Amino acid sequence: MATFSNRITKLFDIDYPIIQAGMIWASGWRLASAVSHAGGLGILGSGSMYPDVLREHIRKCKSATNRPFGVNVPLLYPDIDKHIQVILDEKVKIVFTSAGNPKTWTSVLKEKGVTVVHVVSSSKFAMKAEECGCDAVVAEGFEAGGHNGREETTTMVLIPAVVDAIKIPVIAAGGIGDGRQMMAAMVLGAEGVQMGSRFVASEEASSHINFKQKVIEAQEGDTQLTLKQLTPVRLMKNKFFQDVQAAQLKGATKEELAALLGRARAKKGMHEGDLEEGELEIGQVSALFDSILPAGDIVKNVWKEFNELLLNPVKKF
Repeated sequence: MATFSNRITKLFDIDYPIIQAGMIWASGWRLASAVSHAGGLGILGSGSMYPDVLREHIRKCKSATNRPFGVNVPLLYPDIDKHIQVILDEKVKIVFTSAGNPKTWTSVLKEKGVTVVHVVSSSKFAMKAEECGCDAVVAEGFEAGGHNGREETTTMVLIPAVVDAIKIPVIAAGGIGDGRQMMAAMVLGAEGVQMGSRFVASEEASSHINFKQKVIEAQEGDTQLTLKQLTPVRLMKNKFFQDVQAAQLKGATKEELAALLGRARAKKGMHEGDLEEGELEIGQVSALFDSILPAGDIVKNVWKEFNELLLNPVKKF
């Protein structure tokens, strides 16, 4: 397939402006290296890794591909300073930060020559990221799975708002899983797309097969944003989700909700495959998937669909 050149492909030295999100319990070295090898940008999800585990995944990813890859660092998790040190020690050149203030670590990373991208949910936060020296932003709409913005702005509204507000490149995320959605994002002004849910249902994702199967069986309306009192997160509806909703209707405090969430709830669901008691983070776009595919095929399919739409904008897949 022909390569493509814009600010995002040049920034990361990749063939196609397709980025795999750094999702907890799904984005290990097998997935990241497969996406990078296929011409996109693979991302390790450090949020579910201890520092020594992150180091292991970085080294295995380097061994598996000679193409660029990055690490996602959710700033709300503990031991961020240790994660950053591992990243610097291992000379990772691309870092995506999320769920926190980009000002905290951007200058430290930039001083070491690291390309820094921050995930935002509003044009206000996009401007802050630009002011901090970030090289690009991921503008993630309300449709996305996992931790989400309180603004609940949809991708169709968010992308043009962010594009108009800043000068650095914008990567669109939230509700993107095929070439049609990529085309829509690029028309709105994005220069690349980040996909999470589509790569959860890939062969190389470290998510449990039970969860992958649940994702490709999902229908419209099977996910919902919840836990807004703590940190908004989009979950698939299951027993745990219903327990959370019931607690919120009864007026549960933040402390009570945190106790209900407990420890390792996401690991229980997404990594260990407990579909009832586990936390199942996934986006609305999961309703459009019907198969678990190799990550490289996902990259190729999305890029092929995108290019076919360039030639025939009314084509149906």
